[in-house]
Amino acid sequence: MGTILILTNSSGGLYDFRNELLVGLLEKHRVIISLPDDTKVRELEAEGCGIIRTPINRRGVNPKEDGKLFLTYRKLLKQVKPDLVITYTIKPNIYGGFACRLSGIPYMATITGLGGAFDRKGLFLKMIIAMYRTGLKKAECIFFQNTENKGIFEGYGIRGKKARLVNGSGVNLVRHTFEEYPEGGKTVFLFVGRVMKERGILEFLEAAVRLHREDVEFAILGYCDEDYQELLNDYEDKGVIRQWGFHTEVHPFLAKACAIVVASFHEGMSNALIEAAATGRPVIASDISGCREAFEEGVTGFGFTPGSAEELIGAMEKFLALPREEKARMGRAARAKMEREFDRRKVIGAYLEEVIKCEV
Repeated sequence: MGTILILTNSSGGLYDFRNELLVGLLEKHRVIISLPDDTKVRELEAEGCGIIRTPINRRGVNPKEDGKLFLTYRKLLKQVKPDLVITYTIKPNIYGGFACRLSGIPYMATITGLGGAFDRKGLFLKMIIAMYRTGLKKAECIFFQNTENKGIFEGYGIRGKKARLVNGSGVNLVRHTFEEYPEGGKTVFLFVGRVMKERGILEFLEAAVRLHREDVEFAILGYCDEDYQELLNDYEDKGVIRQWGFHTEVHPFLAKACAIVVASFHEGMSNALIEAAATGRPVIASDISGCREAFEEGVTGFGFTPGSAEELIGAMEKFLALPREEKARMGRAARAKMEREFDRRKVIGAYLEEVIKCEV
């Protein structure tokens, strides 16, 4: 029984979107997870995973902190002596990958999204490219969640030994069962995700102000990742929005909505979007790679240009103009698309195939 070490920046993200992979790995391997928080540690330990807490500043760019993380990963590799390392998200991919490369340990990385890093210019962009090249050069396999991210990496010469495209993390079709479309009442637009500028929160709030009326409700499901809490409280006090808070189990909230809004500027593959579609809900989604693969214009939802409140409002108005049965039909079509293309078992199968190849 070999040891597999997983480097990630969130226990919640790992458990919610990749737990089926962990269960598959645990059948034949010892699994150790390096992560910074306690959100899902109890559940992971109950399944048999070993946990090592490793602090990570997910969004900071402090060289001293990042250097410390790299050294921590180096020590961790010596301590655990893994046969294979699997990394998720930017810092584990870069610093964990480089640590593995120096130690001669096989590793695989997943690009879950680029954020705004590749929108930068000049020295910062050159630095990011150099770091990714250094971290991923010897990766046995780099998993990409959309073709655009894969193309950007290839264009900048960021390559491992192999690249493979998967449909995001896929969606658990049992956990996210189909729910019948809500009966009557208000049309509820639900924003799902971290409350931050790059997730399109400002455009959503503008739409809520402009389209606010008795038969339409705007709700937000997620936690504030930037300084918007005071603004949200003000809008809620005025009756413009409702805050549904942060919840680790989102399915019941998706079921209460009439349409899910994903307004991100960047995505690897939007988990909020595919979970909503699996639940049988139409989506109003950014027309970007990482979203457009998961919805069909006019069939399962409507797209708009991210950052454009006018286009978001236009997409919402088109949805509001539809009769209830047409909205319900879009929800059924969304579920069918998830069953055809985004079943998580297919994604897990791709990872397990590459793990087996590393063992040969």
